[in-house]
Amino acid sequence: MTRYIGRRFIELAIVFIGVTFIIYAMVFTLPGDPIAALGGDRPLPENVQAQLRAEYHLDEPVWLQYLRYIGGLFTGDLGTTFDGRPVGDRMAARWPITITLALTAFAIEVVVGVILGLVSGLRNGGILDRTLLIGTILATSVPVFVLGVSAQLVFGLQLGWFPIAGAGAGWPTAYLLPATVIALFGLASVTRLMRGSVVDTLRSDFVRTLTAKGMPRRNVVGVHVMRNSVTPVLTFLAIDLGYLLGGTVVIEAIFNLPGIGALLFDAIRTHEGPTVVGVATALILIFLMTSVVVDLINSLLDPRIRHE
Repeated sequence: MTRYIGRRFIELAIVFIGVTFIIYAMVFTLPGDPIAALGGDRPLPENVQAQLRAEYHLDEPVWLQYLRYIGGLFTGDLGTTFDGRPVGDRMAARWPITITLALTAFAIEVVVGVILGLVSGLRNGGILDRTLLIGTILATSVPVFVLGVSAQLVFGLQLGWFPIAGAGAGWPTAYLLPATVIALFGLASVTRLMRGSVVDTLRSDFVRTLTAKGMPRRNVVGVHVMRNSVTPVLTFLAIDLGYLLGGTVVIEAIFNLPGIGALLFDAIRTHEGPTVVGVATALILIFLMTSVVVDLINSLLDPRIRHE
């Protein structure tokens, strides 16, 4: 088990270095001069621009800039914006909104998706199974911005059940509607994945043996079928949690939620490279760490994984 954990963390470090370097290089080699853009309509003097480039090490090769950035990460420094504010401080004010939104959507995916998938798998081929299949296909066929605007119109303006913008109403009132819109896509995938896994598990020899020995149906399904069916779902959920944290840009814009997604959008629009890289680095770390945690959970549920 120790060797398996060590190998996973080595793989994590390699992926982290590779992905962050690609993002850093892409951001700081894009056309356009962010220092020159700081002056707006009145360009900064050349000597001031040169001083700022030296201060932010923009006059150095990209690989050397990246090494400085990685060195700062070990001290918790995510960089400094071009107006002198720490990127970490800007993100700290935004994280609570994005985390609340993502975890609310994640809870909806887990609870509703697993239950629907289990019921669909147990009713394989029935009317309920076919209805859920059609519903999941429809849910993944509509663009997220269309669902978001439609949800605002119907549930916010016409029915008045939820606020249409802002986080002033607090949780869960202000978060439930946008979280449901985000969760629909992952929920459809969780439902179909869980359904297929349950169907395959029910056809396994050990399930037939347990049933033949007289074990109650609720024990067969609640313990053995669930344990063997949930492994691929956990893997998907770990990956999807990273997407939820990083994929809230559109929804935060539609519902006017000042989270990390809105910060990333504004940073891209204003060519604020340090903020873009800082947000991307944090999201990558969350994505990789959740993947490793779920791999470890899967290895405990199924020892064959770590042996392989």
